[in-house]
Amino acid sequence: MIAWLDAIAGTQMGAHVAMVLALGSAFAHACFGALQKGRADPWVSRAAIDIWMIAYTLPLALLVMPWPQGGEWLILLGAAGIHFTYKVFMARAYERGAYTVVYPVVRGTGPLATLAFAAILLGEHYTPVQWLGVAILSGAILWLARLNLRAAPLNRPALIAALGWAGLTGITVAIYTTYDAWGIRLWENPFAFVIWFFLFTSIDFPVLVTWRHRAEGLGRWARPLLARGALGALVGIVSFGGVMIGTRIGKVAEVSSLRETSTLFAALIGWVALGERSSAPRIVLMAGIAAGAVLVQLG
Repeated sequence: MIAWLDAIAGTQMGAHVAMVLALGSAFAHACFGALQKGRADPWVSRAAIDIWMIAYTLPLALLVMPWPQGGEWLILLGAAGIHFTYKVFMARAYERGAYTVVYPVVRGTGPLATLAFAAILLGEHYTPVQWLGVAILSGAILWLARLNLRAAPLNRPALIAALGWAGLTGITVAIYTTYDAWGIRLWENPFAFVIWFFLFTSIDFPVLVTWRHRAEGLGRWARPLLARGALGALVGIVSFGGVMIGTRIGKVAEVSSLRETSTLFAALIGWVALGERSSAPRIVLMAGIAAGAVLVQLG
């Protein structure tokens, strides 16, 4: 499997496989965001997800996958720091704003920054059509966030804070996407990187949330969320793992742009599962998101 991935990296077949992985990751990430936000404390729900991440990956890391060697440990420590920052920013945004306001801003801010980081730091080259596609995709997502903001209940200070944290989270998404793509390309075994990555980046929030709720005890907070955490961890592994494998065999910005179609899947989840209805402007903007993603691929 590893030899096959390395053989198709940078080829047309690799681009197609990366596209499939990115679309699967997009759907999974929309589900993941909804599971973390929900109606519960986003800090506790993320901790519950991370507890299950550890439960799923620890046996594989210790007994199945090769252990990190030399500089690979440093790569994992760097990933843990970046993703901890991302999770803190995401939790702060979710506790201050509605899912439909926060999520599009996070996903809309990331693609342009990821394209720039990949071009500068990884030496990847993109055509003007691809830059245009990412600009259309990001613009449509951010305009969708504006519509959702206008429809949200008025609490201006909280909404402004939520948007600020969401913007910072989007930049952090671009940073970790570029860093993870660099890291997974340096490991001989990409699956070992994914497993050890999930293990390393899942320790922080259970420790942090336990410390935050040490006075009243974590049990009454965490127990109701453990079932959701079990599902959320599986979805997270599909989402983040799929996009990381995709960036090993395909271009980072192409994979990340397709992944941002998660906003479309989030709207679909809201329509099917939550009974939300989309207006004509929202439908047009969703078409713009899809068109931008298509332009990135055609470019």
